[in-house]
Amino acid sequence: MRPRSLDEVLGQDHLTFPGSPLRQLVEARADARTGPSSVMLWGPPGVGKTTLAHVISHAEGRSFVELSAITAGVRDVRQVVETARTEREMNGRTTVLFLDEIHRFTKAQQDALLPAVENRLVVLVAATTENPSFSVIAPLLSRSLLLTLKPLTDEAIGGLLDRAVTDPRGLAGEFALTDDARAMIVRVAGADARRSLTVLEAAAGIARARRETDLDDDAVRDDDADREGATDPGTGPVEVTEDDVAEASAEAVLRYDRDGDQHYDVISAFIKSIRGSDPDAALHYLARMIVAGEDPRFICRRIVISAAEDIGLADPQALTIAVSAHQAVERIGMPEGRIPLAEAVVYLATAPKSPASYRALDEAIADVKAGRAGQVPLHLRDAHYPGAKGLGHGEGYRYSHDWPYGVSPQEYLPDTLTGTTYYRPTANGAESRMADRLAALAALRAGEQA
Repeated sequence: MRPRSLDEVLGQDHLTFPGSPLRQLVEARADARTGPSSVMLWGPPGVGKTTLAHVISHAEGRSFVELSAITAGVRDVRQVVETARTEREMNGRTTVLFLDEIHRFTKAQQDALLPAVENRLVVLVAATTENPSFSVIAPLLSRSLLLTLKPLTDEAIGGLLDRAVTDPRGLAGEFALTDDARAMIVRVAGADARRSLTVLEAAAGIARARRETDLDDDAVRDDDADREGATDPGTGPVEVTEDDVAEASAEAVLRYDRDGDQHYDVISAFIKSIRGSDPDAALHYLARMIVAGEDPRFICRRIVISAAEDIGLADPQALTIAVSAHQAVERIGMPEGRIPLAEAVVYLATAPKSPASYRALDEAIADVKAGRAGQVPLHLRDAHYPGAKGLGHGEGYRYSHDWPYGVSPQEYLPDTLTGTTYYRPTANGAESRMADRLAALAALRAGEQA
């Protein structure tokens, strides 16, 4: 069912429209000087990267070579380049090298491709599920056209299934897919075309076996029964039901690479859902990480950070709950650890939010790095070591507990920063009462009456 032309490609309309760079690449003449550029295909699994490589290679005057970065090395690359040189000089054919999983190539291996790509000995079509900006060397990336493939929509997966049921290359009309079965395959495919076809094929096999079993059961029944006018269950397309699909795919495969973009995208969405006060979304992304086998310690660390960064003093209890959940997961492990994780996530998502405390520290750090630190006031310096008092250390210090409310009237910031304010509380949650308290404390430090 692999598409043989761009017109058969589903779900990538932003790349296949008339006049698009990809279409120009497919239609370009195989000329060494003015021929097609190399291309990087970036997208999740099962969206058509290999398909596009085959479509590009099918243009007139091109040879196709496929390598996988998982098994290929520099020697394999050099052999392809030499063969490509011979093909161009002897037969006038351009070699299209499809390199799958290019992000698995080391820098040295990618460097080996540069001369051939730059001289257009080969048209490199490289596929990757990782962000090329981080996984492909800059010189190779700059010499290639970067095309980003989108996850397939439900409509595209549905169209692919409809085509596979009727097309002679697929099930050739021998099977009929019920609406419920079609919807279930679309759901469990998870935007992956390969998986949708795999599930369809398996479900069709189960449906065929079920029909054959039904026919065998009919054969052992009373042969003398009057069946005149009855419909022969062995004729017509085999119906593929939702039960067949469920049996073929007991559990949807979740796309999640713990070392790749999905790892960072899902945790980013998780944190932003907590920050956005949406507990349902936060629980959804938590579930995706748990099902995918994400390290629970990583999840716990992010939850603790979120409690301090996004909730802060608007609800001081949030950090306590986050740390408690972290400790609970470490002590009881998974899968039971999901229970305190869920409690912490819901609490954090529904808590009032304030980043004021850590933003205050960031401002103070910026001042220190900019040289606005100043000298520690003499009355605040350590006066315990011999000779310290002779230097004036500690002289004039006022012990706070000797003063009303435990606040002594004196300056604590360096002279160069007198009057500087870093912490500015929000009006959210417990922090809403902080402004009045800060004003009262400032008045006491200034020697005014509370």
